[in-house]
Amino acid sequence: MLPLGDENVPPARSFPIVNIAIIVVNILAFIYELSLGANLDNFITGYGTVPYEIIHNTDLVGSFAGLPFMETPGPSPIYLTLLTSMFMHGGFAHIGFNMLYLFIFGDNVEDRMGSAVYAFFYLIGGFVASFTHIIVTIVAGSLADSGVPSVGASGAIAAVLGAYLVMFPKAQIRTLLTLGYFGYITRVSALIVLGIWFVLQFFNGLASLTPNTAQTGGVAVWAHVGGFAFGALIALLFYRGSSQGSYDRQSYQ
Repeated sequence: MLPLGDENVPPARSFPIVNIAIIVVNILAFIYELSLGANLDNFITGYGTVPYEIIHNTDLVGSFAGLPFMETPGPSPIYLTLLTSMFMHGGFAHIGFNMLYLFIFGDNVEDRMGSAVYAFFYLIGGFVASFTHIIVTIVAGSLADSGVPSVGASGAIAAVLGAYLVMFPKAQIRTLLTLGYFGYITRVSALIVLGIWFVLQFFNGLASLTPNTAQTGGVAVWAHVGGFAFGALIALLFYRGSSQGSYDRQSYQ
C-alpha cells in the first residue's frame, strides 16, 4: 500500500510552514550527502546516531568491534548526532518514502497542534524514537550492533503517524494498491493504513531481536515503534477531544 493523499479531514487553518521546512531541510541535506561521493560513509559514521557513542558519551574513530569505523569525527557533544541523524538518509528510496509520508500526514498534525508546538513535537518524537532504538540495541543486540550508525527521519515521522491516527481516525487515505504488475487507487481508512503499518513495524521489530535477516538487518524498526507510540500517546493526552470534522480535500498533503 502506497499512500497518495488524505480526505475527510478538517480544512487547514494555516499554511504548514514547519512541515514544508522540515521536508526542504531533509532534501537539502540529502543533496549535500550526494555531493560527498566516496566520503559519504565517513559522514554517516560521523553524524549518524551510534548507540555505543550515545551510551558511553564517546566519539568512535578507527575500528570498533570488528567494524571498519571511519575517521570522521562527530559533533561535540556527541549527543548532537541525535539531531543530525534525523536529517540524513541512506538513499533515494529512503528519503522518498519518508518525505511522502511526512507530506501527506504532517500538515494535518501541524494544523491541529500549531506550528511551534508541532516543531517541538517532531524533534522530541525523533529523540524518543532514537532512544528506543538505542535501548533495544544495547539490551538485545551485540557489541557490533551498538556500533552501527542509524540515520533517517523515520522515527520522527512515525510520531507524526501515531498522532495522526488518534487525531483523524475517520480520515480516508487515497492509496495505491498493487497486485503483481497491476495497481489501482482506492480509499482506505486511516485506521487500516496506519494500523497495518504499525503492526508490520512491531513484528519486524520482534524479528530483529533474532540474528539479522534480509528483512530486518540495518533497519531501526524499534525507532518506528517507539516514535509511533509516543505520537499516539501525546495525541491521546492532549488532542483526543478535538473535533475532526468531515471535510474532503485534495492532495495538498
